[in-house]
Amino acid sequence: MSETHSFHIPVMGVGFTIDTPLKVSRYGIDSVMSIGDDILMEKLRKMYCERYHLEYQEISDKMDDFRAKRITAYLNLIHQLSQDAFVEFKNAIVEKRQETKDYFSMLPDNSRLKIELFKLNSTTNNPEERKQWVEDNLSMGSLDVNIMTKVDKENYKDGELLPIEYNDAHASLRGFANSELRSSLILSAGMNPRLFGSIENYKDFYPNAKGEFKKKLVLKVSDYRSALIQGKLLAKKGLWVSEFRIESGLNCGGHAFATDGFLLGPILEEFKKSKQDLIDELTDIYVNALQEKGILAPKGTLDIKISAQGGVGTAEEHKFLIDYYEVYSVGWGTPFLLVPEVVNIDEITLHKLIKAKEKDLYLSHVSPLNIPFNNLRGNSKDLEKSAFKDKGRPGSSCPKKYLALNKEFSDKGICTASRQYQVLKIKELESMELPKEKFELEYEKIVDKSCICVGLGTAALLVNQLDTSVEGSGVSVCPGPNMAYFSQKMTLHEISDHIYGRTHVISRKDRPNMFSKELFIYMDYLMQKFAETGNVINKKEKKYFSKFAHNLNEGVHYYQTLFKEHAELFPENKSNILDELDYSQQLLNEFLEQVDEMAEV
Repeated sequence: MSETHSFHIPVMGVGFTIDTPLKVSRYGIDSVMSIGDDILMEKLRKMYCERYHLEYQEISDKMDDFRAKRITAYLNLIHQLSQDAFVEFKNAIVEKRQETKDYFSMLPDNSRLKIELFKLNSTTNNPEERKQWVEDNLSMGSLDVNIMTKVDKENYKDGELLPIEYNDAHASLRGFANSELRSSLILSAGMNPRLFGSIENYKDFYPNAKGEFKKKLVLKVSDYRSALIQGKLLAKKGLWVSEFRIESGLNCGGHAFATDGFLLGPILEEFKKSKQDLIDELTDIYVNALQEKGILAPKGTLDIKISAQGGVGTAEEHKFLIDYYEVYSVGWGTPFLLVPEVVNIDEITLHKLIKAKEKDLYLSHVSPLNIPFNNLRGNSKDLEKSAFKDKGRPGSSCPKKYLALNKEFSDKGICTASRQYQVLKIKELESMELPKEKFELEYEKIVDKSCICVGLGTAALLVNQLDTSVEGSGVSVCPGPNMAYFSQKMTLHEISDHIYGRTHVISRKDRPNMFSKELFIYMDYLMQKFAETGNVINKKEKKYFSKFAHNLNEGVHYYQTLFKEHAELFPENKSNILDELDYSQQLLNEFLEQVDEMAEV
């Protein structure tokens, strides 16, 4: 990772950040591409080859291992173009061109680079001296990639099931491993032991003679226990996790992986206090595994970086995460959906996001993965879905099949958002002869699923004016709840100024602190779950709700203590935060009483 900036741009959807590194890496900003959609990557590779007058040779889906080859070719192209852009940018700095002023004004005010270049500009006009300084001090942002570990569909050829290494996630891994990138693979959505085992096959994930990694592993996790379990599993294979990226379970964009009431602050506190213990425990396992493989372990103490993301929205919150929890970098995702020069966002969706308020942003059940999914009401993909339903033809044609994982009706997976699946499921539902109200409820659950594997990539096609005849023009988008407080289109310079506190782009005065907002979201989630149980809950349900509420209560107590002991934290809205915490604690105690009253004897 680059150390030029203290923020990174996380992966967003399938296509929103698929070429973001090309747009920001020259400025030293790290960003993450999804490598889930090889069809989209192949279309973009052709487009960029034509734009930059480079030779393009199609990688057809008739070729062996075409998915991995497409991904490798796309990543190599983005790598080449990004390096070329970085060289041109460095030349501009040496020549003191006007456009480089924006770059240095984007840097944090206390940046060593900013201070030193200002001094250099004041003391010398010697091109060779400037060139040497640039070479010694500037680095590109990292061109990182993301794989959702559970999106690992089996594939077939001529009706025959292909070996596991041709599964989608496995092929994505191979595509990255065979690329020229020196960057990180970010694994999200939990453990996939078979995929983790496949990483062992690629030498770039092991240290060289100098103890350096060409390709690093980053795990996106939601708590310390998950980090330890997954870290140990990989360490036993001789694989080192260079970074744990902690994301709020619910106050985030995309799929939401709710914890059992564990809040971001206490989770980060545990990482802060136990980081060295984590490093020591994983190091012992890792070194032994390398020795068994005959690989020389890196000399000196290994390091693990901790980063955080999910719901951050002000410079004060950003600085607090870095200073108090000692995180290496803070992820700013959702606000960047309003920065068209950085992400692929079509005008219709951009306008809807700018206008979105809390009521327009909700945790939905539209994902075929059956994982809660942060959604925008009225997005064009969902409108397209509703139109099909109104015509009596619910479901998608499923042109890409990346989420064709359900095997209720076939040994080959079917996507639950597909027309094929929904027709079969509705017939099954009709045969059950349910009461009308119950039937309609179950029917809506079936047709609510949306073709997000396509919809989350479509904006990249629309922005670049590429053909959408197969995919359709509907765009799915997955902002976090934080989007409600950002209401203007921004430039990279403007959002950088906001992140570092030089300006403030949030016009609303009622935005809650990120920790309060996460607490509210978790309480809403808990109450909704409780409401779905009916009038009586069994012992298992009582245990779940009691544990969840207890964990939230522990989190509230943690924040109460933290904010009272540190007078310097959030001084302008400290009183409101403490009042919100007191009120939340009261509601949680009332909830626990209700759980006891409704529990089976």
